[in-house]
Amino acid sequence: MKPSFVQKQTSRRDILRGSVTLAGSAILAQLFPATLLRASAVGYAQQATSPANLLADMRAKFNAAPLETQTLAEDVTMLSGPGGAVVVLNGPDGKFVVDTFVAPAWPRLKEALDALGNTPVNYVIDTHWHFDHTDNNAQLHASGATVLAHENTKKRMSEPHDLPVLYRGPDGALAGLHFDPSPAEALPQQTFRTTYKLQANGESLTLQHVPPAHTDTDIYVHFEKANVIQMGDLFFNGMYPYIDPGTGGKITGTIAAADKILSLADNDTKIVAGHGPLGNKADLTKFRDMLVTSRDRVEKLKSAGKSAQEAVAERPFADLDPVWGNGIINSEQWVQIVYLTL
Repeated sequence: MKPSFVQKQTSRRDILRGSVTLAGSAILAQLFPATLLRASAVGYAQQATSPANLLADMRAKFNAAPLETQTLAEDVTMLSGPGGAVVVLNGPDGKFVVDTFVAPAWPRLKEALDALGNTPVNYVIDTHWHFDHTDNNAQLHASGATVLAHENTKKRMSEPHDLPVLYRGPDGALAGLHFDPSPAEALPQQTFRTTYKLQANGESLTLQHVPPAHTDTDIYVHFEKANVIQMGDLFFNGMYPYIDPGTGGKITGTIAAADKILSLADNDTKIVAGHGPLGNKADLTKFRDMLVTSRDRVEKLKSAGKSAQEAVAERPFADLDPVWGNGIINSEQWVQIVYLTL
């Protein structure tokens, strides 16, 4: 299924309109591989396409992924599968959990956390506001955890968001996602503006906000002793990323975030991506270089007066696609994401 966004973008109004549509279409592409989207298009068109039904279906498909466990250090574990990656610091001071998967994964997430030991979850840390990283905040808060995030994450989660998506329903109307404000129990109870530090289980954690990148809410979490950095969706390992223009995302900020992490990492650093396998400094360097190349090529086309759709027609990433275009964002979408987030 191909995106149905901007047909013509020759004015600021057109660009803004395109950014809203892209926000929705890329959200959908972020959740499912392009092949699955194409195969599902007809079925979706035959079903009720209310925002609530669509969001429930997205969560269910996320939840279909197996939950896998990988030890990163003596007390640091990565859980991956139904909604990206969760990192857990575990020890006598309790569990410190970074991101929380989608809501239907809660029973498996709880089981995996319990398997790490009988200490309680003391803190939940959100890397940004998107639902696949925050859905189980409320469940963990109910069990006694404090939810900690950047102040913009609380702001975004407190707001409604409407995102159109890729296809039209049976009545011809554009189907869309609607996010109600998150319930109070899911919101961060503690927030910070720039930097926050935690000491627990013999580990030093640094939480650092970055300028607008994937969104305007992003932080990374540095487990300093373990030499592990959780980047959330600042890093999509081995694939084109989604950058959210609807909540402040910028490709220049995404590049700057990669540069920041590269300055902290050494060749032994384990770098946890929001989507994709566990990475290292070499993987992040390749991702950063792809971002720079993408920015420069699309910026040249945009400066020459090309619309987003005309930029797509130029196929500026033809040489990059064999490596980067087989993931959750395809080449056409990536051109338009870059165009709208320059």
